[in-house]
Amino acid sequence: MKKGPVTPKGFRDIDPDTAKKRRRIINTIAETLERYGFVPIETPTIEFADTLLGKYGEDEKLIYQFTDRGNRNLALRYDLTVPLARYVANNLGVIEKGPFRRYQIGQVFRGENPQAGRYREFTQFDFDTVGLGSSEEDARVVVAAIKACDAIGLHDSVMLINDRRVFVKLKEQGLANDAELPLVLRALDKLEKIGANGFLVELEQSNIPKDRAQAVLDNIQLLKNALTQSEYMANIVDSARKERINARRVALFPQLARGLDYYTSTIFELRQSERPGELSIGGGGRYDHLIGMFAGKGIPAVGFSFGVDRLVQCCP
Repeated sequence: MKKGPVTPKGFRDIDPDTAKKRRRIINTIAETLERYGFVPIETPTIEFADTLLGKYGEDEKLIYQFTDRGNRNLALRYDLTVPLARYVANNLGVIEKGPFRRYQIGQVFRGENPQAGRYREFTQFDFDTVGLGSSEEDARVVVAAIKACDAIGLHDSVMLINDRRVFVKLKEQGLANDAELPLVLRALDKLEKIGANGFLVELEQSNIPKDRAQAVLDNIQLLKNALTQSEYMANIVDSARKERINARRVALFPQLARGLDYYTSTIFELRQSERPGELSIGGGGRYDHLIGMFAGKGIPAVGFSFGVDRLVQCCP
């Protein structure tokens, strides 16, 4: 039988049963977020390339860029966070009377190698608070994400949290300079997946001596100590417990780094369960400088993004 054209690699059709499941998950999460004060907005799929460039570090090479008939340099959005930053900078009135809490569902595009559960076009479900720089607001994001998981049937989900500011300890100990630190953090973020040997090999390939790479591994406890002594982190955990979130579902995780350059302090990763090596079903963090790149003044923000495709795989 003759078949029709295939889709490009990393892009796919979604069958009716999967589409219905996706819609159920999205609607349930939206209902939960609205109870926590988040409201919906929508932004364009296409942005000017300059809006997106310079925000993602090494991952910038994954942005789909093109020139239209008007010779304008455009790009498909890489995530929903940078478009939010642009939106807020152009609509500062939304934060004049207090924090702006928004959620958005949309397609994003990344020119990376497709693999199981990872595509070049996929759906993100973001929610963010703009205008507050408090640990209480970080905790609101953590609690809302976990409550949303409960609502869709993922009752064993666990939120790992870290603070990127603890990584300054690696510089203070002479384990990485400013140029090396991003390379160390990328490898550290994958430590659970690639193991100690993989970590050493990756840094050696980046011209970081093996003895110094080993010293980073030997000093993870230093990072953990800094994290457990942080009053800011303690406030997040305590606030979550006051919302009747089981203690095991919010865990300090010192090797969590996350790759995006715009994160400034708190970072999150949500997993289906506490089993080691479990795949991420969402992530986020605090990005207090990103909106200022457009607005010309500091505006704190914190947010989280669900990977809808991963949720569909995991949910009953």
